Amino acid sequence: MKRRDFLKTAAMAGGAAMGGGRWTTSPAAETDAGGQAETAQLARKLPRWRGFNLLEKFMVHANKPFVEDDFRWMHEWGFDFARLPMDYRCWTDGSDPYKLDEKVLAEIDQAVQWGRKYEVHVSLNLHRAPGYTVAQPAEKLDLWTSDEAQKQFDFQWSRFAQRYRGIPARQLSFDLVNEPANVEAEAYAKVARRAVAAIRGVDPARLVISDGLQWGRKPIFELADLGIAQSTRGYDPMSVSHYKASWVNAQNWPEPTWPLKKGDKLHDRAWLKENHIDPWKKLQARGVGVHVGEWGSYNQTPHAVALAWMGDFLDLWREAGWGWALWNFRGSFGILDSGRSDIAYEDFHGHKLDRKMLDLLRRF
Repeated sequence: MKRRDFLKTAAMAGGAAMGGGRWTTSPAAETDAGGQAETAQLARKLPRWRGFNLLEKFMVHANKPFVEDDFRWMHEWGFDFARLPMDYRCWTDGSDPYKLDEKVLAEIDQAVQWGRKYEVHVSLNLHRAPGYTVAQPAEKLDLWTSDEAQKQFDFQWSRFAQRYRGIPARQLSFDLVNEPANVEAEAYAKVARRAVAAIRGVDPARLVISDGLQWGRKPIFELADLGIAQSTRGYDPMSVSHYKASWVNAQNWPEPTWPLKKGDKLHDRAWLKENHIDPWKKLQARGVGVHVGEWGSYNQTPHAVALAWMGDFLDLWREAGWGWALWNFRGSFGILDSGRSDIAYEDFHGHKLDRKMLDLLRRF
C-alpha cells in the first residue's frame, strides 16, 4: 500500500490520519475525559485478548514491514490481539538517538491501521529499548542507572504517544520494555513511572502495560497504584518450553514429558497454578489487569507434550480471565511454518499450518 493510500484509508476507517509525523483527530476526541476513564477501566481489568507476537521488527538485522495477512487470518480464526516486540534501532539513527526514520515508522503505522481494520488490538513493545535488552549484544547504556538512557527511553514513548494520540485504548496499547531483569523493583518502578508520565503528558488516554520483573515472571506491586496493566509469561517449566533451544543452552536437556517429574517434584497443572497463576492473582486483586504477553513451546519439544502443557496453561488462564499472545505466529513456536518434524502440516496459502495447535488455541 502506498503511503498516500494508507493515509486516506486511515482517515476513512477511524476518523484519524497521520499527518506531520503524528496521528491526528479532532480536539474533542483528544481531550475526551471518557477516553481516560475507559483507559483506567481497561488497566484495572483487561479484556481477554488472545493472539500472537509478530516479529517483523524484532531484530534490526531482520527489519521488514508487517504483513496484512497475519492480521486478516488472526481475525478469521477468532483472535484479537497482536503484540509487536520491536528493536528501537529499526527506526532510530545510529549516530543520533533523537532522529527517527519516518519510512520505518510508517510501517508501524500500517500495522496499527491493520489492527483497527481487522479488529485486532495492537500492543507496541520495545523488545530492545535504549539501555536495556534481553538479547545480544547488550546496550551501551544502562536504562536503570543512566539518565541519558532514560531520556532516550522517554523520547521513544512520547513520540509514539504523540503519533497515535486519539486512537482508542481498546485498539492500541504501549508495552514499555520487554522482560526487565536483574534490576530491583524500586529502580525499575522509577524508570517506568517516568516513562508513563512522558506518555501521559502527551496522551493521557493511552493504555500502558508493564512486563513483570525477572523476565516477566514476577508481578510488580510497586506499580499497583499507577493505573497501568501488567504482563506475565508462560514459559515454565523451561525444560518443556525451551527443549533444545540453543539460546538458553538447552541442547542436552532430557526430553520432556507433561506432567514432568523433576526429582521428587511433579510439575503439572497444580504446580503451574501455584507458581505462575496465584502470585499474579494477588496483583489482580489490587486492581491491576493481567495479560500473558509471551508464551509457547519451541519446535523441538514433542508435539503431544507441547499440546498437553499448553492446554493446562490455557485452561488456567481462562479461569483467571486472562488473555495471551503466543510467541509467535509464523515461526518455531507458532502455528504457521514452525519447522516441527513430528506432525503432519496442512497447506494453508503456501504456509505449513499446525492444525492441531490452532484448534487447541481456538478452544480457549
